[in-house]
Amino acid sequence: MPTIGHLLRERREPFISLEFFPPSDPAQLPAFYETAERLQALKPLFASVTYGAGGGKQQNTLAVTADLVRRGFHVMAHLTCVGAEQERILGFLDDLRACGVHDVLALRGDAPADQPHWDWEAGRFRHALDLVRFIRRQTPDMGVAVAGYPCPHPESSTYAADRHHLAEKIAAGADFVVTQLFFDVREYVELVRGLRAQGFTTPVIPGILPIQSFDSLRRVLRLCGANIPGKFYLELEEAHNRGGVEAVREAGLRVAVRQIRRLLDEGAPGIHLYTLNKADMCLRLAEEAGL
Repeated sequence: MPTIGHLLRERREPFISLEFFPPSDPAQLPAFYETAERLQALKPLFASVTYGAGGGKQQNTLAVTADLVRRGFHVMAHLTCVGAEQERILGFLDDLRACGVHDVLALRGDAPADQPHWDWEAGRFRHALDLVRFIRRQTPDMGVAVAGYPCPHPESSTYAADRHHLAEKIAAGADFVVTQLFFDVREYVELVRGLRAQGFTTPVIPGILPIQSFDSLRRVLRLCGANIPGKFYLELEEAHNRGGVEAVREAGLRVAVRQIRRLLDEGAPGIHLYTLNKADMCLRLAEEAGL
């Protein structure tokens, strides 16, 4: 099976990719798979499956990944540094290949919520760069993607430092980049322009998440450090004052549609949808954005 990087090199038309998170409650799996099957109508180039902090949901990720492969998806599994040991990573990669998965998204990950003083320097794998180098050395046939931040990672000291770290991951062998969600298209354009100026032609797929409520917006801004242009925020605020959560959801969809159209005009190779495991939202977004 070709890796996603190979598919991207051959792709000429804009595409959609999807991100799913495995339900923690097995009772939710039937509804989850119903959502996934509905989203196959979008003919996604691939689907990524998230991975719990500390490796606590690794087996859940593996089981869901294998099921999505059987249902016809080209799947990429997330892999994080948190709690990672060499033998455990190799075992996980072997398990992935056994179920037909040949791509991973290498991430540092988030510290476990119950360990506020987590020491990133204590482990063998401290940064996504360590994972990329390890995978390239141990399993060179495995496709590797990395994350990029149009607005720098909240822990980066400067824009330049953040861009340098991304360039290091690409130089180490990343096939493509999936961005963290963002709301200002100019940040994506500048990110790609900077990589191209350094000679990197690696595809950069923008990640899009329509705002569902003011509460969800606050969580997003707190967790990933994204910026939101003032006019977008005011549009959402006006919608909230006018019609509450439902009006905010409609305004968030309009903002996301405008984002997608402009991103494609700016040359983005495709759109990565953070699905929230919601089929209706993704189907409507794709339709209204012309995808």
